[in-house]
Amino acid sequence: MKINLVVIGKKMPDWIQTGINHYQKQLPAQLNFNLIALEAQKRKGKNIEQIKALEGELIIKASKDSSLVIAFDEHGKQHTTKAIAKYLGDWQQNGETISLIIGGADGLSNEVKNHANQLWGLSNLTLPHSMARLLAVEQLYRAHSLLTNHPYHRD
Repeated sequence: MKINLVVIGKKMPDWIQTGINHYQKQLPAQLNFNLIALEAQKRKGKNIEQIKALEGELIIKASKDSSLVIAFDEHGKQHTTKAIAKYLGDWQQNGETISLIIGGADGLSNEVKNHANQLWGLSNLTLPHSMARLLAVEQLYRAHSLLTNHPYHRD
């Protein structure tokens, strides 16, 4: 099994990076978790659709070898942690290669949304992309904790 978190933007606040590092270290080696940070496009001389299209090309290229692509989008389906744990268990059992996608500040292009097998929502709240990143990694750890009866997750 392999899980790639494909994100736009390389520069994160230190406290976000510290949180991501914390949860990433907690994830078991068999999940083969990888954070793939792609360069955000410069705004100068481009409109939002052009930026999303250029970032979308990078995302699609980075996730092309995945058996399942899940893009996080504000209109995506919300899942409980228990549901995510069930998905994680199934992915492990099937040896899936998963790409979880978090777009840039302007969101995802339609090409990326069409490339994705599923659209998931992280929250009904509007989140900064750096926090969405941290939340995604924390939820993977929490889902793993649920599957292994680790006390981190409490009902």
